[in-house]
Amino acid sequence: MRGDNLYLDNGSSEKVRQITFDGNPGNTYRRSAQRERFVGMEFEAKDPEKAAPEIYWSPDSKYFVAIRTRPGTERMVYLVESSPKDQLQPKLEFYPYAKPGDEIPISKPHLFQANGHEIQLDDSLYQNPWSISDVRWDKDSSRFTFLFNQRGHQVLRVLAIDSESGKIKPIIEEKSKTFVDYSGKFFSEYLDDSHEIIWMSERDGWNHLYLYDAKTAGVKNQITRGEWVVRGVEKVDAEKRQIWFRAGGIRPEQDPYFIHYCRVNFDGSGLVILTEGNGTHSIKYSPDREHFIDTWSSVDSAPVNELRRSSDGKLLCKLEEADISELAENGWKAPEPFVAKGRDGKTDIYGIIHWPKNLDETKPHPVIESIYAGPHDSFVPKGFRASYGQDKLTKLGFIVVQIDGMGTANRSKEFHDVCWKNIADAGFPDRILWLKAAAQKYSSMDLNRVGIYGTSAGGQSTLAGLLTHGDFYKVGVSDSGCHDNRMDKIWWNEQWMGWPVGPHYDEQSNVTMANRLQGKLLLMVGELDKNVDPSSTMQVVNALIKADKDFELLVCPGGGHGVLRTTYGWKRLEEFFVRNLLNSGEPTNATKAVAAVPN
Repeated sequence: MRGDNLYLDNGSSEKVRQITFDGNPGNTYRRSAQRERFVGMEFEAKDPEKAAPEIYWSPDSKYFVAIRTRPGTERMVYLVESSPKDQLQPKLEFYPYAKPGDEIPISKPHLFQANGHEIQLDDSLYQNPWSISDVRWDKDSSRFTFLFNQRGHQVLRVLAIDSESGKIKPIIEEKSKTFVDYSGKFFSEYLDDSHEIIWMSERDGWNHLYLYDAKTAGVKNQITRGEWVVRGVEKVDAEKRQIWFRAGGIRPEQDPYFIHYCRVNFDGSGLVILTEGNGTHSIKYSPDREHFIDTWSSVDSAPVNELRRSSDGKLLCKLEEADISELAENGWKAPEPFVAKGRDGKTDIYGIIHWPKNLDETKPHPVIESIYAGPHDSFVPKGFRASYGQDKLTKLGFIVVQIDGMGTANRSKEFHDVCWKNIADAGFPDRILWLKAAAQKYSSMDLNRVGIYGTSAGGQSTLAGLLTHGDFYKVGVSDSGCHDNRMDKIWWNEQWMGWPVGPHYDEQSNVTMANRLQGKLLLMVGELDKNVDPSSTMQVVNALIKADKDFELLVCPGGGHGVLRTTYGWKRLEEFFVRNLLNSGEPTNATKAVAAVPN
């Protein structure tokens, strides 16, 4: 690199020769630290003037691909540290942070012969990229391939470009009317010797694996199929033509979120479910992979360790089962799994109930939902733990629930698509029906006193619950919320809310809806939050003041993302719920009640 152009040095005494002349600061061959930040990579050029070019040589060294980047507009977020440790006066901090709708860096491949001659390419199949990645050459140097992710995350393509002619050919094309979940459900494995690609896709409505012919660009066969999902690939054995993978819902009689381990042949035959117990599983293979130890549990059953055979999953012996008798003797209660139908009347919604240690079933108890509804995953615990963190609230007399509503991941594509351009929904129609079904079964659940709390996306959903379902959720503690999706990180929000930014962003903003507030609200934010711009919370504060709404606010000086992770933040949450759900707004009694609870 010299300036923004490429130079060729053949390693001899010959003069270094310039081979590109079109590079400039607005369209450079220099590796772009800005582009890496936008697409979520960790690369950061310490000295942009010395950043190496992004070059991919063909195996025979006759060709190379260079990535050329048109920089975007780099947005900065500014934070004021009010109380620095090393000085009296405040400090100003700023850092790059792209937000939905921003102009992003555009990177595209350029093909050159080794002598520096550029072969012109038709870029019509990779216009408007979010990212160009995974550049790789075929062993015979006849072509190179790359992964193209179109901005808006509705098109994902593997493209091949002929090294002599520059002609482009699509090998794989993934399209969706909503979104391609490239961040959570992406897997590709190139099998160079057999000219095949193993590819993950939700095209049939469930997340499965497909075998592609990388030369003819056709699907040879679907490898896995059924109303269950592949949760991840553990190993691809090209020699035996087998795939070892994790699955959810593959045992229909069990919770569909339980993870099981499986093996299948490339042609889809020979499917073996290696794990069996009614719980979520993790395994450790022997060095020769002939056997494995299977550890499985659920929230209400202790971990079991089994020795099994890898060829067919056969149980060889039970090794150990955890002894939790002392927990029970000390009054510990396991969370209770509960299932109810969702908004469509047919889909099962799964959650758990955390009961107070000394529950008086003859009296009604207020209910608090711990919410996180980020579309990138599912969040209700599935494995055994001695504590899930909710015992701090159950000790105070609250019943605490956790639910995975529609719009979260790890179920069908239809289940997940509910979130698209619809983050404010947060599965509330399913959550409320689930809570009503639970209350029908358990009269101790008082749905006239329902609270809700969460952090980050959970903080956004907490406030959205009060604003859109204020007749149901009466009290909320919203921590570090991304209250307006235009204010939060670009990749996460454009993935689920779509691009370009449309009126739905404004319509679903907690700032826009702030005048609907009915219940009791405590907002929390750290002034140095670098995950979610803290101005997002302050804009809600501004809107609430303009709407003349009563609320409480805790700003944590020097605090980062997640004030509830601090001792003081959690104490304030407990006090707020005790005061507004247990004691009808009496702060003195609330403070005493929290103080009386043993640590």
